[in-house]
Amino acid sequence: MLWMVLLVAALLLAYANGANDNFKGVATLFGTGTTDYRRALAVATVSTGLGSLAALVLARGLLAAFSGQGLVAGAVLADPAFLPAVGLGAGATVLVATRLGLPISTTHALVGALVGAGWTAAGAVSLATLGRVFLVPLLVSPIVALVAAAAIYPALRWLRARLGVGRETCLCLGEEVVAVPAHGVGQGAAATTASRALTFAVGDATQCEERYTGSVAGVSAQTLLDHLHYASAAAVGFARGLNDTPKIAALLLGASALAPSPGIVAVAVVMAAGGLISARRVAETMSHRITAMNHGQGFTANLVTAFLVIVASRWGVPVSTTHVACGALFGIGTTTGNARWRTIATIAAAWVTTLPLAATLAAASFVALRLGRG
Repeated sequence: MLWMVLLVAALLLAYANGANDNFKGVATLFGTGTTDYRRALAVATVSTGLGSLAALVLARGLLAAFSGQGLVAGAVLADPAFLPAVGLGAGATVLVATRLGLPISTTHALVGALVGAGWTAAGAVSLATLGRVFLVPLLVSPIVALVAAAAIYPALRWLRARLGVGRETCLCLGEEVVAVPAHGVGQGAAATTASRALTFAVGDATQCEERYTGSVAGVSAQTLLDHLHYASAAAVGFARGLNDTPKIAALLLGASALAPSPGIVAVAVVMAAGGLISARRVAETMSHRITAMNHGQGFTANLVTAFLVIVASRWGVPVSTTHVACGALFGIGTTTGNARWRTIATIAAAWVTTLPLAATLAAASFVALRLGRG
């Protein structure tokens, strides 16, 4: 019976992961106006699916790391209630964050759930493994992404200038209806009438589209950047599928509920469904509420994210795509002066809350499953 609970818990976590994470690679496409929400989501779904399939070959190290081996005792891993509790605790945490529109880390939620269920089961977990394998990469990766994005963007901006690629500034010209005092017989002092006035103002990136001028090797600079931007977004989606799918499938592998390959495929399908159905709230936060950005800035953030997550996945390092992607956007916002610090502070608070909330929910699930079984 508990294997059925585990299957449901793992698929719940996969759905929550897709809803919270699938859009993170393409948020810059939507945020810069390069494409609309539906097309960006299609890019995310396809690229993440391809990354999930690549995980069949390239990310077996994450399968082992997130099955709980080394973090908790073997007797705890053998308890049929342990991994279902981990899945339920992590899945519920990510769903709550998704409902609030907060981009959090499924990796962080899984770590918290492993610790909460493990501590409840045995009264201890391996603190050395927790720190070395899980917490250090999770804490360091967003800082690395922030610094890398803040350093690389000025370098790319310098390269753009050297190549003779300019940037158009938008001017907004139009009519505005304004209220003016009305004067005439029979009208009160407070009476007004409508009048049209010609307006002329410099727009910003949130009001109108900013475009690049010039060409590189005979190709329009804007066209070239758009193609590179799409490629970088697809690379982040691929990296996320490669990094996240085996972490969730590890729950199924640990309890021998499914073999690795069918488990990864099942998780990939449900992740795609979660993104297609429930990604909108987090998409708005990632695309529009962290920082204003133009095409080049969005491309830079994706480039940093894709590189760091793919390298980490290849070597079995459990970094969070969320932390890396948000860290890159934080770095861009810091460099350009467009960072929206209130939103960033809210996201940081959600990250701090993720681990204890997931640990508490997993611990409660473990106790409930044991009582139900016994």
